[in-house]
Amino acid sequence: MIRQEEVYKIGRLGKTHGVKGEVSFQFDDDIFDRTDADYLVLDIDSILVPFFMEEYRFRNDTVCLVKFCDIDTQQRAQELTGCDVYFPRTLAEEAEDVPSLASLVGFSIVDESSSKTVGRIADIDDSTVNILFELEDGTLIPASNELIDDIDAEQQTITMNIPEGLLDI
Repeated sequence: MIRQEEVYKIGRLGKTHGVKGEVSFQFDDDIFDRTDADYLVLDIDSILVPFFMEEYRFRNDTVCLVKFCDIDTQQRAQELTGCDVYFPRTLAEEAEDVPSLASLVGFSIVDESSSKTVGRIADIDDSTVNILFELEDGTLIPASNELIDDIDAEQQTITMNIPEGLLDI
């Protein structure tokens, strides 16, 4: 059984395309294309299920059409629409020296000066040029390279030089 902490969200399936079982995939992270991944993990009724990809093709920078194995009709593909899509952390870690932003969701932020855990990343706000880590308590911390001291993928921690007073806002 796949556990939530073993994967991270990379997108969501949209509507079907054609009658052969293709479905549109809106993605935030193209890690599936940069690695030798054979499958994606779909959240089906809160159960994480691996689906092997037969093929995919890009429509633009954030959407591709995916054909999953054994999904051969529009009706079968329709059952997958709206599912969140996840990617295995282990495959992402093997493929990259620098983790993608999406893979950092769930990591704990540690303040280097006090060595205390500030909180866990619940989301990444990349809606503006200034990317922010949104912690579970709603605190926003700039995801600036200048502030990040270390990323430990094994321990799922990010050690940061958090400016004094930032957490008091």
